[in-house]
Amino acid sequence: MPLSERQLAAFADKHARQIPFDTSPRHLAGPGDARHVTHGLAAAGWSAASDPLSAEIVLRSPDLRHRLQFDPQSTTSAWWRLRAEPTDTEPGCYAEFGELVPAEILTGFTDALIAPPPQQPDPWQPVTSANWHRDADGTAHSPDSMCHIELRPLSEFSDRPSWHVETREPGHGQFHGPRIWHAYFDERTPAHLVGSFLTALVDASPLQRGMYDRTGHYSAVQEPSPLRPQQVVDAHTARIESLRSRARSARRQLTRPAPTPAKAHTAQPAARR
Repeated sequence: MPLSERQLAAFADKHARQIPFDTSPRHLAGPGDARHVTHGLAAAGWSAASDPLSAEIVLRSPDLRHRLQFDPQSTTSAWWRLRAEPTDTEPGCYAEFGELVPAEILTGFTDALIAPPPQQPDPWQPVTSANWHRDADGTAHSPDSMCHIELRPLSEFSDRPSWHVETREPGHGQFHGPRIWHAYFDERTPAHLVGSFLTALVDASPLQRGMYDRTGHYSAVQEPSPLRPQQVVDAHTARIESLRSRARSARRQLTRPAPTPAKAHTAQPAARR
């Protein structure tokens, strides 16, 4: 399902008519436009496997290993689900995300599915670099204490923990308030995917939202953006082109034949005089 010019034009038409507001912190910016996610994957060759007349969207990767489901009619709190089938060398994995997860944060995860980052650091590294408060018990929280990251063991008998991210309303004392959105990565999710999501989450730069777009919480701060509407559209188009290029490069790397080993040169005996 290649991304068409008509689909890009529909995105541009919506955002070119909106006055952008810089919205922060990111975890309270609201869901934004889901096409940040779906356009990126379509540009990388993912195809639709769902009924085009259904509210549900299912996208599959070119190798059919990954399946992303977006279901705004879900009866659970998870609107986005990613499943990866196991291979001979890698286990399968599962991740899910709630309704109000900002699409631009989710793209940190989905973009890394298209082309893994050149470096694969400890997922905690971007969190500590962003000055989020990290506790000794494997948890961290945002400066406003509303977003929490936890690396949670499966059980006391297992050393394979899973990642849990939750944004909650302020609570009282040790009790957290109602949940706004969540993200969950099972114990088999590759570290570079979790790290890419956390990098996008803790980024201090604001996200752009329209004047009447839904935010995650009333305490989100919105200020008129220095960006013009066309600049928001151009940034989306540039990202799509970059993902196309990265996906083509990744495919070339997979299909490139292995170099033929050089033949060993056998020493020849010296000729007799």
